[in-house]
Amino acid sequence: MADGDQVAGRVIRVRLDETATESDIGALRKWLEREQGLDELVRAGTLRIHERRRTDETGAPMGVGMEIVVALVSAAATVGFNQLIVQVGRAVEAWRDNRREVEDGDPPEGRVEPVDLDG
Repeated sequence: MADGDQVAGRVIRVRLDETATESDIGALRKWLEREQGLDELVRAGTLRIHERRRTDETGAPMGVGMEIVVALVSAAATVGFNQLIVQVGRAVEAWRDNRREVEDGDPPEGRVEPVDLDG
């Protein structure tokens, strides 16, 4: 594992595009919480998944939009941060595929990215 790859306090932001509804955000958060691998980390207390108001790069609120935050909260986590980003990205794509099957219309596009807490 690379130096710093397993540091507590690392954060991943999941944003859906402007076509997303509040319902989409809630459904995706629940999907992530139940996703195999992520659910184990949540139950172990090493990962937290929650919704928050969207902000821009300066931290200023961006309208009424919401985003999902996946936070690695324990250095004891057995998953590397880069691996976690990939896993969350795959989970978002699986949610989009599922939503496409159960609802009319195209699902919102999703963006998964690490957040620089130092920046």
